Amino acid sequence: MASQGGKPIATTNEVIESAVIRAPLSHIWHFIKLPDFDKFWPAIAKAEHVRGVSSETDVVRWTFKDGSVVEVKQDEHSNLEHFITYSVISAEPELSYSSVVSTIRCWPVTSGEFEDNTFVRWTSKFSSDADLGVLEDAKYKRRDALEGLAAAAAQMVKEHQK
Repeated sequence: MASQGGKPIATTNEVIESAVIRAPLSHIWHFIKLPDFDKFWPAIAKAEHVRGVSSETDVVRWTFKDGSVVEVKQDEHSNLEHFITYSVISAEPELSYSSVVSTIRCWPVTSGEFEDNTFVRWTSKFSSDADLGVLEDAKYKRRDALEGLAAAAAQMVKEHQK
């Protein structure tokens, strides 16, 4: 592992986490909108649109349960290809790295053991100044969010079965 000033630096600046979630794509995709992340990501206390931003830019403020606040900008969203890409544009407290762009992509599983479930992949590409601690933290936060997404989707499945 390389180090810079005694601080470990990463050899890759991408975090990729994925899961097969036992729910149809329609139940998963319902949650994949920036203002709805608080409905599945346990770390987020509140998600809300930021007012005063141009109508061409979709910016959402995520207030985390630890008190930190992050504003994210939607860069792409496709209902046809089932993905969303967003970037962090501000954070309080300030981030220790310059930038991160994340994409969540969902695929329906159409056959085999996991038929009628959904494969979800969450990638985050960090700027080169992100250290190993940032990447490890991101990995566990994505895993936690994917577990929350699975739980929220399971609840939706249960409600639809009533």
